[in-house]
Amino acid sequence: MADLIKAGDLKERMKKVPEWELEKKHIERTFEFDDFADAIDFVNSVAEIAEEEEHHPDIDIRYNKVRLVLSTHSKGGLTELDFGLAERIDTLE
Repeated sequence: MADLIKAGDLKERMKKVPEWELEKKHIERTFEFDDFADAIDFVNSVAEIAEEEEHHPDIDIRYNKVRLVLSTHSKGGLTELDFGLAERIDTLE
């Protein structure tokens, strides 16, 4: 299992996922699409990646907006699993 990323290293790690926002114990990003169907297609693509990685985001769907929250719950914060998944999700745009 991945180790928590130290607070001092988080700022540097965020440079690789600049569209994501750093919160205390998670990173999050909201994606906006033309319509609900596009948002659901995106969520399905995220689900495929999450299954491959065996690491699953919290997903909130509001019509054409999808908010993803990444955190390693078993560790109580952020690990490389979160940032690796964020980078893969960013390739879906």
